[in-house]
Amino acid sequence: MNLAVLLAAAAAAAVPAHRAQPYLTAQTSAFGALIEGAGVDSLGRLYAVHYNASTAAVGRVFPAQELFYADRARPAAWFNGVRFGGGAALLADVRGHRVARVRDMGAFSHAETRCHDAAMLQPNDLALAHSTGRLFLSGMNYTRDSAVGSGDLWTCDARGVATRLGLFHRTNGIELSFDERTLYLSEAENKGGAVVANRILAFDVDAATGAVSNRRTFADFGALDGSAASDVDGMRADERGFLYVARWGRGRVAVLTPAGALHAYILLSTISEVTSVELAGPAGRDLFAVGACSADPARGCVERWPAPARGRAFARLQGQ
Repeated sequence: MNLAVLLAAAAAAAVPAHRAQPYLTAQTSAFGALIEGAGVDSLGRLYAVHYNASTAAVGRVFPAQELFYADRARPAAWFNGVRFGGGAALLADVRGHRVARVRDMGAFSHAETRCHDAAMLQPNDLALAHSTGRLFLSGMNYTRDSAVGSGDLWTCDARGVATRLGLFHRTNGIELSFDERTLYLSEAENKGGAVVANRILAFDVDAATGAVSNRRTFADFGALDGSAASDVDGMRADERGFLYVARWGRGRVAVLTPAGALHAYILLSTISEVTSVELAGPAGRDLFAVGACSADPARGCVERWPAPARGRAFARLQGQ
């Protein structure tokens, strides 16, 4: 282990750690191993994919488990991301290279294509600019040796026109800042079958046109805490500008300051491979983390922690 890694690990040891509490366990969960895409609606209700272990189904997690939407017209759909806005649910469909929009609120029996492009790698996750209705999408092609082109970044305007913004190493988590002026995108690198780098990029973004500029490294987990080999998965911002980052394989959520410094860890007792996070609940201040249950990897678990501020998505859905 080199000196830089040792110093990063030592610095990480001084970071405050909080412990989340199990909310759905292997014994109580109706979700399968591929639970991901945690998303919140305007009432603070939480949703995730892989309900009843179906890739074409989205379920409600909080306040009670129930089926939210199943794509019976496209049973091969693979939903991986969920966002709400504009009176609709927006679902990232990995296999369909599209974002589905579910608009008939209440019944949720019909979906239409919000945007689509066969050249998209997936999409894997999505972020919504509530002020303009513009979407930003990430995707990846997981290979033994990654290269620029193993990940991509797209935007879709309110008319559904999709535009590719760039190619990267593997891209996964994606989020906007509360003021919608900064776009965050995770990027990971593989070499010889091993994961060797994990960072979060930041861009200046125009939420109206979708244009991105001023690419920079916001956080490099090799330097922050020596965890370059653990993937960044889903991430969500709060109204203060803090970023909550799922660290797949580490059983924790990293909390970053608006400057990209490590602020805290949220430790998980039932999930090692945490895939997604969201701030939901009645006041939008409960951090939920989801992932396969460590005790039974065929089931999806959820943990909950009381956060100090509302999530970006929840606050924006209140018109703020």
